[in-house]
Amino acid sequence: MSSFTDLGVPEDLAAVLAARDITTPFPIQAATIPDLLEGRDVCGRAPTGSGKTIAFGLPVLARVERAAPKRPRALVLAPTRELAAQIQRELQPLAEARRRRVFAIYGGVGYEPQRRALRKGVDVLVACPGRLEDLIEQRIVSLAAVESVVVDEADRMADMGFLPAVRRLLDATAPERQTILFSATLDGDVAVLTRAYQHDPVRHEIGDAEDDGINADHRFETIRPDARLERLADVVGTEGPTIVFCRTRRGAEKVAKKLVHANVKAAPIHGGRSQNQRDRALASFIRGSVDALVATDVAARGIHVDDVACVVHFDPPEDAKTYLHRSGRTARKGASGVVISLISHDQQRESRKLQRELGLGPAGNEPAVRPRDNGRRNGSKQGAPRRTNGARRPRRTRSHG
Repeated sequence: MSSFTDLGVPEDLAAVLAARDITTPFPIQAATIPDLLEGRDVCGRAPTGSGKTIAFGLPVLARVERAAPKRPRALVLAPTRELAAQIQRELQPLAEARRRRVFAIYGGVGYEPQRRALRKGVDVLVACPGRLEDLIEQRIVSLAAVESVVVDEADRMADMGFLPAVRRLLDATAPERQTILFSATLDGDVAVLTRAYQHDPVRHEIGDAEDDGINADHRFETIRPDARLERLADVVGTEGPTIVFCRTRRGAEKVAKKLVHANVKAAPIHGGRSQNQRDRALASFIRGSVDALVATDVAARGIHVDDVACVVHFDPPEDAKTYLHRSGRTARKGASGVVISLISHDQQRESRKLQRELGLGPAGNEPAVRPRDNGRRNGSKQGAPRRTNGARRPRRTRSHG
């Protein structure tokens, strides 16, 4: 099995990973890093949680030159604030090893710290499209010197309506740039973006197009609406770190408060909260001081936390794509995980239709949740905030009630 240095990664960067006990590349990293180090355009498809940030971050930091004030040399575009902040955190130790500066800009926070950083000089700029366009309009930053661009989660950029802004930003970069695109799917609008902005790209596809969360243990439990909160509290206590999905901001707030009243450490995360509130909630969840993160679908787009033990669909997803996106918060990077749907009697028909569409047929009438010794799952070492134990179980689907 290859190491990062076998792939051509400089020894100083490989040493930073080794200090974090990251020594064996994941498949998407082994596939893309050699081409990226050669400066090739790469179009990569891989499910959420497959190690894409390190896959593009190592080559970008190995090649990036020092930037002049207001003129970054590399740009990473991310669809959400949380993802942009996470990319910065993951790349920071690698950047320090190279004496390079990485900085993230996004909306929901004040402009002045971002203006100061750009005036000082940012070598690798991680940005959400909206705030970046604002700062370009204010003449605080120019993309003319950017020689390497990463479009991360391009499919979600398309879902959120950001592709016109992405095209404008790519047009503002150096014509002879390296263009790197990662996405869970490579068709539709993403394919148009590839044709228009990549030159002879190398295409790497890892896993199935809809791998996110599909290898988890999927369970569907029919339950009275007034019993869902009690069941949810039991699930969190049994399974460990859990992300709970609600359809509305008000619903997320209500569920989080009721969990707290049930002595479950919980925090809401949704678009109605300030960026600082969202950052604090996510940081508390990563540290383990919060056991349940209660999220809406839009706010959860940027939640990429390893070793999430369980995902609960407290409210049903809008469609199969939403189910997969929600479920992809667990069973990441080869770890195991549980996905539990709490279904009322009048939702059973739609639930069965969803299961058929996803190929998740019911397999018996077993209990939906089994007690565990420690309530945790084993996870990957790449970026995992928690150390866990327990054997991986095969995927199963259960219906209860």
